[in-house]
Amino acid sequence: MASSSVVELSRWQFAITAIFHMTFPALTVGLSLLLAVAYTVYVRTGNPLYLQIFRFWKKIFAVGFGLGVVAGTVMTFEFGLNWGIYAHAVGPVIGVTIGMEVITAFFLEAGFIGIMLYGDGRVKPRTMALASWMVAAGTLLSTTWILSANSWMQDPAGYTEVGGQFHVTDWWQVLLNPAFSYRFPHMLLAVLISASWFVAGISAWYLVKRRASALPFARRTLSVALGVLAILMPVQLYAGDATAVFMGGHQPAKLQAFEGNWKTDNNGYNLVVIPDTDKGKNDFRVEIPHLGAVIGHDLTGEAKVPGLLQTPADERPNMWSAFYGFRAMYVTALAMFATAFAGLVLRLRGRLFTSPRFLRWLVWMTPAGVIAITGGWITAETGRQPWVVYGKLRTADAVSHLSLTEAALSLTGFVLLYATLLTIWIRYIVRTVKAGPEPVTDLRTAQPEASVV
Repeated sequence: MASSSVVELSRWQFAITAIFHMTFPALTVGLSLLLAVAYTVYVRTGNPLYLQIFRFWKKIFAVGFGLGVVAGTVMTFEFGLNWGIYAHAVGPVIGVTIGMEVITAFFLEAGFIGIMLYGDGRVKPRTMALASWMVAAGTLLSTTWILSANSWMQDPAGYTEVGGQFHVTDWWQVLLNPAFSYRFPHMLLAVLISASWFVAGISAWYLVKRRASALPFARRTLSVALGVLAILMPVQLYAGDATAVFMGGHQPAKLQAFEGNWKTDNNGYNLVVIPDTDKGKNDFRVEIPHLGAVIGHDLTGEAKVPGLLQTPADERPNMWSAFYGFRAMYVTALAMFATAFAGLVLRLRGRLFTSPRFLRWLVWMTPAGVIAITGGWITAETGRQPWVVYGKLRTADAVSHLSLTEAALSLTGFVLLYATLLTIWIRYIVRTVKAGPEPVTDLRTAQPEASVV
């Protein structure tokens, strides 16, 4: 078994890699659908505004997509380098699942993304539209496979253990494991919502700045983004609640940790806690009485919220990370829901594009979806601890036999690399947004006669 310091450093390295990687799919999955819809509408209507939308968001999508692929590739190498024992144990399950993601999703994306990014004006518009939809399908397939693999680790099914390895006995149970049916729609909605806030925030910035050349573009994209959010946010709150209830039944320690109670004697909802994990108590707590019971579906407000002392000490997740990861997700979700509702009211009142305070608030809400997704993954992954495969393989038993120096140096290198790449990506987005969308006209009649497709 690796030392506790090596385990902790390896966990931090994988967490940083995962968070960096997830930042990009959180935006690119939704943006790929926006691009496909925008170009299809352009082909059908000839409205150059939709070509302008496609060309602008294509630039941001392309860089985010590239960085996401690179970061995802690094994660697969980490399985074998930092988590060799884990890779050996789950290889017959996770290795095949990740391999299927490469064969289906990645190959589909790779086969069409070149056309989508560089075919504008070089191939027929219908071919461009088809390529855009294929790339969007690839991003959705990738999300499906990744959620299936991770959900199996959260709630393993359809396997038997042979010689320290998990061998598949039923692929349907592995791929469509019980957690997947809850977590996949929750995550799919999350990435669509995240991209919608990103689009809405940037569109609102143009309206705040009154950029004349970008106003039609901004109004249309803001209208589409807030329309999507008005539909998806209520659905997401329902899906999130269902996911929490399910995981509370299958991973009770996770629910106990993110509720922030040690003893089962509280019916309130904890806003802030300062837990003492050694003594099993909170040194400080701010709560709203009875709200915890109400959120737990007891309308009397009297039911007690389960405490973490119900779980044996060696199976408890870290309350700090689970509690505040969940609060980051949940509070941000409530803010997103309230903002989407306010946008619907302003739309009905004819003030959606002319309310300065609301538009400025939308600019601040640009990263809201990414923050919520990050908080959700922190809750899911730290709340599963101390298990890497829940109830079957402990994290401490899954780490490769590395020296402390090796783990520390690799962690430092990744932190510096990802900080640099993230800075470059943010600067690119800022520069692209400041440059604004380029003016376009209907180019369908100007397609070269020698179009190759």
